[in-house]
Amino acid sequence: MASPGYLTSGRRTGLAGVIERFVTLWAVGGGLVLLAVVAMNVVSIVGAAFGSPFPGDFEMTEVGVAVAAFSFLPYCQMSGANVTADIFTSGASPRVIATTRCVASLVALLFSALLLWRMSLGMIDQKTYGYTTAILQFPTWQAFVPILASLALLLLAAMTTLLEDLRLVSTGSRSHG
Repeated sequence: MASPGYLTSGRRTGLAGVIERFVTLWAVGGGLVLLAVVAMNVVSIVGAAFGSPFPGDFEMTEVGVAVAAFSFLPYCQMSGANVTADIFTSGASPRVIATTRCVASLVALLFSALLLWRMSLGMIDQKTYGYTTAILQFPTWQAFVPILASLALLLLAAMTTLLEDLRLVSTGSRSHG
């Protein structure tokens, strides 16, 4: 049987489908950022062997890995790839499993809203006080922009999965109505 929110084609439709495609593209972008970080580190290591390392590579690694990690969160939520303890639900009915997924989606929704709110205030503080990295003098607030976008997408993904799980709990149907 298909996952919640999926039709027989295996893809979400309507607004959920648009959100799913955007979340997937965002995660691919995060993967590309991570590849760029790896390439930069390889260049820096090779450069260090010849006496000229890439200056500030550890600063850009911190920023790049943070941006990439946050970009994967919406995809994990949307695809149901978050860490779960299936041992507790292995013998449960589909409705019980949907109820636990519903609670998990609600928690993801609440945490993404909280993080979006607090990190947006953190970005404002970083910009207001002009914080920069030590070596490259990279303004740290700029790293918050894609992270906040990731949190907004996580909020949309959690809202989508919550609605899908609520539908499954209430009707027992996995397809859109």
